[in-house]
Amino acid sequence: MKPFSFLMATAAIATGPTAVTSLAAPSRSLKVTVFGGTGYVGSAVCERLVKRGHDVTAVSRRGVNPKPDSKELSQVNWVQGDATDIRTVDQALKDADACVHAIGLLFDVDSGLANLNKIVSGSGSIPGDSSTYDAITRTTAFNVINSIEKKQSSLGNLFSNKNGNRFPFCFVSAAEAGWPDVPLGKTVDGLAPKWLNKYLTAKRAVEARLEESNDTKGTIRSSIYRPSLIWDWTKLDVLPVIPVFNAAAAIGVPFVDKTVRIETLADAIVAGVEGDDVEGVQRVGEMENISQRVR
Repeated sequence: MKPFSFLMATAAIATGPTAVTSLAAPSRSLKVTVFGGTGYVGSAVCERLVKRGHDVTAVSRRGVNPKPDSKELSQVNWVQGDATDIRTVDQALKDADACVHAIGLLFDVDSGLANLNKIVSGSGSIPGDSSTYDAITRTTAFNVINSIEKKQSSLGNLFSNKNGNRFPFCFVSAAEAGWPDVPLGKTVDGLAPKWLNKYLTAKRAVEARLEESNDTKGTIRSSIYRPSLIWDWTKLDVLPVIPVFNAAAAIGVPFVDKTVRIETLADAIVAGVEGDDVEGVQRVGEMENISQRVR
């Protein structure tokens, strides 16, 4: 690899925050429900959706604006609710035109590392006794998918669905969920610690469920985002390892993806909500590309 290419791949840590300016107007305003809106990724998505002129409802366990001084987040409808409850999900999606699933936690209650969420979690929350990867990731996402399918099959939506009106759904997965698809990935997967395997099992289950829904029903336009480490200059817990990941990706280590700025991921998700041509797995290259649409 040429030295210039290597430097470009690692230069992300040397730039300041990416401002969202000069936004091209969306074709229409959408009612978007964001599950996990108080988290690190979810709140950034909510902020950018509002900037794009969308009507945003955020559902989370706390249901409280994490940044009360934010002009954009002050315009979000904050709802307290448990997405493991299908009735809560049905109600949140009743009038929605699109949905984002950004619920997640790095260390669940069974990992033995749950207290580290105080440091690595965007909301700083500690998982409760029932907060397993299966419950927080798989169950909540399955509830959302089931609710969307039910909504799309209702009498009022039958005609529009026949004309290709698929419901936009953006799911935040992880780069490591794609390890089985890359050289040496299965080997690395097998060497991963037990908690990481459980984390990835839940993510992959959701991806498989979305694939099954697309094959059998075809009423959801799903975009699956697979970011590696997500960061900005406030994420002191990950900043020291950002150059390591970027260098590994730059030299071609197949199971390591370049890191992703939170602004890039959030903008890419907004592009996925708005863009009828955005669907399927989005890795870092795709995210960087489609994020430019809404800047």
